[in-house]
Amino acid sequence: MIRHKFLISFNKWLALFLLIIFLCLFFSCYRSSGGVSGAENTYVNVTWTGARPEAVLQTGAYPLWFQLTDEGPVHIVSIEDAVSAAAFIPWPYALHVRFLYKADDEIIMVVNRSGFIKIAPNKISEISGLIMHRFNGGKFWRQYTAGGFVFFEGKPAALLYLEDRFMETDLAPPNQRTWTFNMESNIPFPIQIPVLQSFPYEEGWEADTLRTGKDGLFYYRVANKSGSSVSVRMFRTGDLTKIGEEISIDVFYNSVPRKNDISHSLLPVLPDGFYYTGIEYIGDSIFASWEEQQDYSIGAAGFMLIKNK
Repeated sequence: MIRHKFLISFNKWLALFLLIIFLCLFFSCYRSSGGVSGAENTYVNVTWTGARPEAVLQTGAYPLWFQLTDEGPVHIVSIEDAVSAAAFIPWPYALHVRFLYKADDEIIMVVNRSGFIKIAPNKISEISGLIMHRFNGGKFWRQYTAGGFVFFEGKPAALLYLEDRFMETDLAPPNQRTWTFNMESNIPFPIQIPVLQSFPYEEGWEADTLRTGKDGLFYYRVANKSGSSVSVRMFRTGDLTKIGEEISIDVFYNSVPRKNDISHSLLPVLPDGFYYTGIEYIGDSIFASWEEQQDYSIGAAGFMLIKNK
């Protein structure tokens, strides 16, 4: 009887030992091909005084997939996990990477209806990889559409506006139009851009576009819907503290930078209905944003990283 109990106990310990060995091997293989380290576990000994990172991304031969959700970017094992994961809605109301900008060795994303995401080489600790920060705009951002992105006085600035072409709404246009972030907090905050302040919110003016044109000048569009008719005006300027010159609709639309074809031999093939929308290089990795598209609507959306061999 005692021997029988000993064998049962021994078998339990042996099974536990083999399970531990299996898990160690599994996570070792996972790290070798790319992995995601959560900020809670990665930086145990760091005292945070500013923006807290979401994760450290360690790219490998296999892609790291992220899908955008209301709670932020979520790591998914495969792009197949994102298929039909989100209902199709008109693009102004959908979560997707609206604007993508590469500055020095970091990537800045404006995520529609969400906020900012920044990915840059990890310089906080000795752990190698790319550090990801999310700057969550919360309830305010979820009400509005991102209509522009520029740098003003060295600060990234996103324009928000009220999109009412696809559905009726009683919501008022945003009283804080332009937003930025810094590394002191995970919450974005308003920034005033003088050219837009020249068209006061209180007088019924709305701005729905603010961008840098292919000629390096700034282009913006404002509209006033407070009267019996809608007044739409378009401008370009080399200085965002000055209104600049009023331009025609043809000049405005012809100033849009041309998009290059998004292709690279290392980019994984996407399922039918999915498309890459942007590509950049960061450190020794390739970054690409993606969307599930159907006419003017977007379903699932996110981004992918893979080591650039």
